[in-house]
Amino acid sequence: MVLVEHEVQRDALTLVAEFRTELYACMAARADALFELCDALLCTDGPVRTLVDLALAPEHRRGHGALYSGINQGRIDVARLRRALAGVPLPRAGGGRLVLAADVSPWLRPDADTSSDRSFGHTSGRGLGKHRMVPGWPYSTVAALEKGRTSWTTLPDAIRLEPLADLAAVTAEQVRDVVQRLMDAGQWRDGDPEVLVVLDAGYDAPRIAHLLADLPVGVLGRLRSDRAMRRPVPVPWICPPQGGRPPEHGGEFVFGRPETWGEVTAVTATNTDRYGAATAQARYRLHPRLTRRAAWLDHEGTLPVIEGTVIRLTVEKLPSGGVNKPVWLWWSGAGATTQDVDLCRQSFLRRFDVEHTFRLLRQTLGWTRPKLRDSQAADCWTRRVLAAHAQLRLARPLVRDLHRPWERPAEPNRLTPARVRTKTGTPARAPKPTRPGPGRLPGSKNQRTATRYTVGRVLATGEPYTRPAHHQVGTKPRRTG
Repeated sequence: MVLVEHEVQRDALTLVAEFRTELYACMAARADALFELCDALLCTDGPVRTLVDLALAPEHRRGHGALYSGINQGRIDVARLRRALAGVPLPRAGGGRLVLAADVSPWLRPDADTSSDRSFGHTSGRGLGKHRMVPGWPYSTVAALEKGRTSWTTLPDAIRLEPLADLAAVTAEQVRDVVQRLMDAGQWRDGDPEVLVVLDAGYDAPRIAHLLADLPVGVLGRLRSDRAMRRPVPVPWICPPQGGRPPEHGGEFVFGRPETWGEVTAVTATNTDRYGAATAQARYRLHPRLTRRAAWLDHEGTLPVIEGTVIRLTVEKLPSGGVNKPVWLWWSGAGATTQDVDLCRQSFLRRFDVEHTFRLLRQTLGWTRPKLRDSQAADCWTRRVLAAHAQLRLARPLVRDLHRPWERPAEPNRLTPARVRTKTGTPARAPKPTRPGPGRLPGSKNQRTATRYTVGRVLATGEPYTRPAHHQVGTKPRRTG
């Protein structure tokens, strides 16, 4: 890539320089090594295969020992870095609305017995029954979506899920912190449209909407096709002759039974190139029937009635040629107009852009390539990757495509993240001359064995699970007869 000479792009170069200066100030320990590692991650030619290969990049002026010590012993001011990520320009949907998407991506470590805080993460496989739960570090990521088909997103935050964590509660708290930082940074002001949070089927969208009811946030989530909702109680309610208290819920709305759907309140039809005719039918004021189980077991007071709008999305065809089954969505808005239904349809389709971002982080930036032992070091490396991705997006309007002969040319505003690589000045100091340490003596054994950890096993008291003494390795008596 080369810089594009244009007057209007000086502001983008200023944004990149200011973000890099703030990024360097966020590093509390091993700042020079961490910053040069981030530059090597950005400027290396091709995808990152191994972590030690980054030490060979010209931008990394230190040795490979400084690279590993920066990851294992480096420290970052997390609060300041999150404020810096929240201050970068964010993409907007129609009407200037912010659309956020939350998703979980696991860093798989199935053979890392000496790594702590591992839990089981879901992995998709090809074919029926090929999905597996593999040990690793699952990370909950919040991304700001752009308008239209693109592989670009903005990542303001990513946190690691602890073993046996409540996904809905953690996601709601994470979205709350992100929205609050966006409000403090001036990204959202009074009078702006509410922030829309898009979730997939693995989340409890009504519960997350209830936990975020005090914020200007709307929740859009996908529901399973075997769900059932309830209608509101008819008003006025006519008491039956035998008496009794008024019901808490109205009639059923079963997704698999069309005779229970009733009339449609809003309909939109759009012709698309990839899916053909896309139709969205909305029915508002529907809520799930909550019971005092699972997450609502310890709820104080009466269980809430979380009303929303159910949207049934159907398409004429799929690009893959598969069966075009309907998709059911739940939006936290009680009354939906045709504009709201169309916004929900477009926002849910844009949620899949997060998958392109995860692929970029894994295959190009090498997010899951390092074989780290400490979970804190994994968090540090993850924040490095987020900072590198933010710089790629800020440098997006500054480059012109220098494609390879077999690649299709692209306009500057249509470049994919993997084809945006730029070089700017660095605030890191030059390395000092030194010599390597003596290391371990030849022929000596390691006297500090690493601790082995179980995967996501916690007792009801909150204490970690440990094997009984008669089940531990090496305690079985030797047979002498």
